Amino acid sequence: MKAIELTEFLVKNLVKDSDMVSVKQFSDDDDEQVIQVLVNEENMGALIGRSGNIIKSVRTLVQASAYANNEKKVKINIDSF
Repeated sequence: MKAIELTEFLVKNLVKDSDMVSVKQFSDDDDEQVIQVLVNEENMGALIGRSGNIIKSVRTLVQASAYANNEKKVKINIDSF
């Protein structure tokens, strides 16, 4: 599973309103890919978790998957709308 697909799957299953999730991929440079996650402001707490534990776990899982599939390093940015 590609990093973008895994990120979208994880985020949509963590938030209450999965229709309000937008996940896009950008290529920052040769060594890194950037995944931009946009969620509704009400879902931001569910995605971040206490002390950022949930989003840290998502980043770890996506990075491990990317490494296992010989993909570039992944950076995940989260914003609300």
